[in-house]
Amino acid sequence: MRSVSGILFIISAPSGSGKTTLTNELLKLVPGLEFSISYTTRPPRGSEQHGRDYFFVSEEEFQAMTARGEFLEYACVFGQYYGTAKRFLEDARKTGRDLVLDIDVQGAAQVKKKMPEAVSIFILPPSREVLEFRLRHRSHAEHMDSEEVIRRRLEGARKEIENYRNYDYILVNDRLEPSIALLKAIVAAERLKGSAEDLSAEDAGVLAAAEQCLLPNTGQRAEQILASFATAGRGQEEKVQ
Repeated sequence: MRSVSGILFIISAPSGSGKTTLTNELLKLVPGLEFSISYTTRPPRGSEQHGRDYFFVSEEEFQAMTARGEFLEYACVFGQYYGTAKRFLEDARKTGRDLVLDIDVQGAAQVKKKMPEAVSIFILPPSREVLEFRLRHRSHAEHMDSEEVIRRRLEGARKEIENYRNYDYILVNDRLEPSIALLKAIVAAERLKGSAEDLSAEDAGVLAAAEQCLLPNTGQRAEQILASFATAGRGQEEKVQ
């Protein structure tokens, strides 16, 4: 396998899909990856720490950074701003390392427009039912048991999933260990694409695993997951009536 060469990986997912867990495992297990810590105006949740999970800044500071052109991308999500500083990409390029961006669909679209060669990965929950369970479990752990918050995040998830066609890879996070293995395979496969070396049997296996997640091979599953949100929505309307 060739050495890393500054590939930009975009990872997006609806809230509660397990993106943070998968990304953290990827960074621990795969060498040569840098992680771009996002800036945000929202307050920390649970055990989140400044400089580790996010850079927590005021809206005034965020707007000042925007005015200075310091962001590669930024977006407003649920009334809070999130942004990726250009300096992370510049630092990764200098060292020849690959950079991982953990950003939402708005930010991903901005980056893809500026850098179409970036590799985009969309992580999906296996169904709306599973996502709701995960959101409720997380909200309870964060002492934020609000039906309004759950409803808003589920509706936001549906809208985000509608953008799955804009991504190169779709990874359905059903079980943690297989999902970690697939995410590692995607990174390894993208690194292999630029290799002039003959592929080993192991390399061929990595490419085959990653190919399972390519959009043309996962579109039908993504449509089924999206349909589960519509079905649940109709069921809730019938209960109200």
